[in-house]
Amino acid sequence: MAQRRTYSIAELGPRYKWIALSNTTLGMLIATINSSIVLIALPDIFKGIGINPLEPANTSYLLWMIMGFLVVTAVLVVSFGRLGDMYGRARMYNLGFAVFTVSSIMLAVTWFDGDAAALWLIGWRIVQGVGGAFLMANSSAILTDAFPANQRGLALGMNGVAAIAGSFLGLVVGGVLAPVDWNLIFLVSVPFGVIGTIWAYLKLHDTGVRKHARMDWWGNITFAVGLIAVLIGITYGIQPYGSSPTGWGSPFVLTCLIGGLAVLVAFVVIESKVDNPLFRMSLFRIRSFTWGNVANLTASLGRGGLQFILIIWLQGIWLPQHGYTFEQTPLWAGIYMLPMTVGFLLAAPTSGILADRIGSRLLASSGLLITAITFLLLIILPVNFDYWAFAAILLVNGIGMGMFSSPNRAEVMNSLPADARGSGAGMMTTFQNAAMVLSIGFFFSLIIAGLSSSLPSTMSAGLTEHGVPAASAAQIANLPAVAVLFAAFLGYNPIQQLLGGQLASLPPDQASFLTGRSFFPNLISGPFQSGLAVAFGFAIVVCLIGAVASLLTKSNRTPDGESVGEELAAVAGESGSGPSELVSPSSER
Repeated sequence: MAQRRTYSIAELGPRYKWIALSNTTLGMLIATINSSIVLIALPDIFKGIGINPLEPANTSYLLWMIMGFLVVTAVLVVSFGRLGDMYGRARMYNLGFAVFTVSSIMLAVTWFDGDAAALWLIGWRIVQGVGGAFLMANSSAILTDAFPANQRGLALGMNGVAAIAGSFLGLVVGGVLAPVDWNLIFLVSVPFGVIGTIWAYLKLHDTGVRKHARMDWWGNITFAVGLIAVLIGITYGIQPYGSSPTGWGSPFVLTCLIGGLAVLVAFVVIESKVDNPLFRMSLFRIRSFTWGNVANLTASLGRGGLQFILIIWLQGIWLPQHGYTFEQTPLWAGIYMLPMTVGFLLAAPTSGILADRIGSRLLASSGLLITAITFLLLIILPVNFDYWAFAAILLVNGIGMGMFSSPNRAEVMNSLPADARGSGAGMMTTFQNAAMVLSIGFFFSLIIAGLSSSLPSTMSAGLTEHGVPAASAAQIANLPAVAVLFAAFLGYNPIQQLLGGQLASLPPDQASFLTGRSFFPNLISGPFQSGLAVAFGFAIVVCLIGAVASLLTKSNRTPDGESVGEELAAVAGESGSGPSELVSPSSER
């Protein structure tokens, strides 16, 4: 790649940091909106392309539409962060904006039907994830370079607000646009992508230390193969295998998990031998980087599957019980989850400002403690809850996550030497995204296990009681629990989907009752609550581990003892030494 000039913060002026913040915030917002907008729009997407996602043969399409974006971002962010360190963070970020925009256009203009359309959408969602990985890997590093240490928590906090808020706004935007035309959920990002790409090209500049080195190809290959294998194993572990409700005993899943872990072990060995590793293992000697990432990993494990579980809870049980048709539930599930977004929006910038002034350890640790308490309250809450109690818990949960997210991100990024911020941010995002995929698989598996233990007998008895022939009732009751779960998740009327043409043979009053708003929600309430308690119990444990890990971080110092703030001030001319060009820390000495 052609050499491009690296600027100093002094040359770019005091307004540059706000340009960097606004552009990276826009990038994170559209990336995360697109990661969740599909969740709500899936029923309309599959209807539009003529596929029933509840048929067993189509389950993999459904899973990859949900998980593909997360898998590819988890795999690529470290490599793309390293490319940012080598060739310029602004340059790689700008490339990500362009890739994201092109893929959004290709998703919106889908002209196929059936399986071809599903494969087209999954393929371009993966490409969209590539663009998202460029954005995620380099945005934090760009902000860390642009802002002085005493304002970094605020900047990273606002960027984090956009990331989390986008994941919830996507639910509402998808719920509004998808019923009009499902293509609009992808098209809506295009104008923002075009503006963001041009804006980033014209206004963003590289201000950090660049370290040119050979690409660690063996490290890249083993990391990608190992992590992809593990994440594919987790994804297919959710699906039934033989007579088992989940696929964790499947030879394919076990091969993916065990083989993937073996390749990742080989990756660690390779990284300890090569001169320019993809994963800079030396960074783990930095106490704040190590324990901050442990806290980030455990927090992501605890909350990664929360959004999915709450959507199922609202769409499959609570909303139908309170007068909403199954077709209305996707939009209203997004609306009723807004208190969590509000809590995060309130807490993340505030905690970022406080972290700049008083430090991040206690704030991050307290945030995870509060989050753990809200998980306990969700376990205690009845399945058919009073909404205001539910909303209050979600609000406090969002506050807890916001209190953790900004200080944790600032703690980790402040601890890194200037020439490692791209790869360090990529490592942090990899841990977070991989943990989210693992969390989703774990939460789904626990809920499926809870449903599988009692749902077949309960459903068979309920169906026969209301006129369904015993043979048909037994056949429906023995369908995989994942089909019932996905039906609730997608806003379908599960019993109507499962009975199909048999409804016409039932007395009208019985058919109306079975497909009404009370039969299915009441049917799954007990089994669902059992799985809920185990899943949220796990979330409590990992949040408490993360709280302890946050306390084990220390003041933000680089490995050589110089604070990152002092280092940036020195090289940017803010301390009075006045060099106009950024140089590496080693050359300063």
